[in-house]
Amino acid sequence: MSRFSRTINRRTVLRGGLGVAMGLPLLDAMRSTTLAAGAAAKAPVRMAFLFFPNGVPPKAWTPAATGKDFELSPVLQPMKSVKDDVLVLTQLTNRATDTGDGHYVKDAAFLTGTTIHRTSGSDLNSGGISVDQLAAQRVGNFTPLPSLELAVEPVTTGVDTVVGYTRLYGSHIAWSSPTTPLAKEINPKLAFDRLFRSKAGEKKAQQDDDRSVLDLVRDDAQTLRNAIGRDDRLKLDEYLDSVRAIEKRIAFEAADRRSQLANDPEARKEIEKLGGRVDAYHRDPGRHRERKADHTEHARLMLDIMVLAFQTDSTRISSFMFGNAVSGKNFSFLEGVGGGHHEISHHENDAKKLAQYEKISAWHVAQFTYMLERMKAIKEGEKTLLDNSMVMFGSALRDGNSHNPHNLPILLGGRGGGTLAPGRHICYTKDTPLCNLYVGMLDRAGVSVPRFADSTGALPGLDDPNFKSPGNV
Repeated sequence: MSRFSRTINRRTVLRGGLGVAMGLPLLDAMRSTTLAAGAAAKAPVRMAFLFFPNGVPPKAWTPAATGKDFELSPVLQPMKSVKDDVLVLTQLTNRATDTGDGHYVKDAAFLTGTTIHRTSGSDLNSGGISVDQLAAQRVGNFTPLPSLELAVEPVTTGVDTVVGYTRLYGSHIAWSSPTTPLAKEINPKLAFDRLFRSKAGEKKAQQDDDRSVLDLVRDDAQTLRNAIGRDDRLKLDEYLDSVRAIEKRIAFEAADRRSQLANDPEARKEIEKLGGRVDAYHRDPGRHRERKADHTEHARLMLDIMVLAFQTDSTRISSFMFGNAVSGKNFSFLEGVGGGHHEISHHENDAKKLAQYEKISAWHVAQFTYMLERMKAIKEGEKTLLDNSMVMFGSALRDGNSHNPHNLPILLGGRGGGTLAPGRHICYTKDTPLCNLYVGMLDRAGVSVPRFADSTGALPGLDDPNFKSPGNV
């Protein structure tokens, strides 16, 4: 007898061998059960925080006008396709990080709004919990994963002797307590497995990497297809196709990783010391070497996994780091760029460096746009996944050359379940607390707080298309 009927619960999963349990997108049959229970058929609000290091070239970031009719600045040009889905927010400041340190104080406290404890050891103290983890502690019990932390660069260790801070601070933006930074996943396969496999299943899967999760849930998926309507079948097929596409990309990325290791004698020796465990080599920050892989593809794979997590309601809260503090990621793969991100961000107003800095910043905006386009294509009833989400994108520095935490580069994508009116540039009064934005986001995610860090109240005007900017550009 089928375990599915024409109305199914939102928490329904497809089950298979090796500990696989695949969450599903929101189907019409699920909305029917919600209505039958007497509640509104309403998708949950998701909240993502995308961080990029080293700031932006200020003159190329801020639009010249406010309101609905603003023109995109040079750095914001890549988001032309989603302009109407984004709020550009200027004159927001993280005041507690204005202590004179270059990067670590700013970056580690990007989501806490606090001042970190100065140390060159392992006694980390951010001064507070991060906004994403406050939300995870309040509403994370509604989903299999309270939150999901992703990145592309491994944790860095040692001491930055220039400023006297441990580099560990620059590797984390998510803090579940002042002394507990959350581990971030940089391996796409392990991030993917975290969504769909139990711990026991992950271990078995490592011995049988060719088994697709779709192959393992095929029988359950077919049973579900027979129990739902035509529109839901189409939505289910699109979802399964997207999962398959991501699996193939992960497999290609892993093959590229293995190929490069095969030509690296030192890496092979280190892997042998780990009992041949390649994943352990890549996860160990002390042994990690930067691969010559496609940085864009790596970042987009992680963003796609985050979208999958939101689509299946595996979690409603996630963070992503495009790089660590003082990231020296080489962006020579961009035409006209030659060198590392951090070095170029110290432009000293040199025209050639500023031009390269602008291209790197525009690349980051393009990845933000990619994620929003993906979310906009996923239907949830009459709305889209993007309509039901808030995606904050920003840096903890205004300008990498001046290390300024005032007037930060901040974008907010999505409609927060109908509580945001995007497609505008809002300029607030000088030094409006960044944490006012966090208070407003928390409230829209179902977490009401009187204040957060140095907030003075919820940021006004986010839901009002006729709101007049109180500040000057």
